[in-house]
Amino acid sequence: MGMSEEVKTIIHELYNLLKERPDETPELLDITDVLLQVYQKIDQEKYPERLVNRLVNYIRNASLKGRLHFSKKEEALMIQLGSLGNKAGLNSIYQGDYSDKSQFYSYSELSKMPRR
Repeated sequence: MGMSEEVKTIIHELYNLLKERPDETPELLDITDVLLQVYQKIDQEKYPERLVNRLVNYIRNASLKGRLHFSKKEEALMIQLGSLGNKAGLNSIYQGDYSDKSQFYSYSELSKMPRR
């Protein structure tokens, strides 16, 4: 299984777990929006590990902001994603705004980005 397929499998499982939650906070909705966006784009990425690295940083930031806590299964999936994102190496340390979900949308998609 290639990296993109492995990431998509993990994202799919994490997305489904998060969508089952009864409390849909804005931060949780933003996380699920970004998971869906990355799921759709990962196959076209030249360096998917960089996108995964940004995804994990974004989720961690949003969950801190919204005081979200992950179940053991959700946390295990986050750790798997983090491990795959770490393959990007030190050169991919992202210096942008971790809280900005627009980083996962292309310029032409910004008008369709869900605003929470």
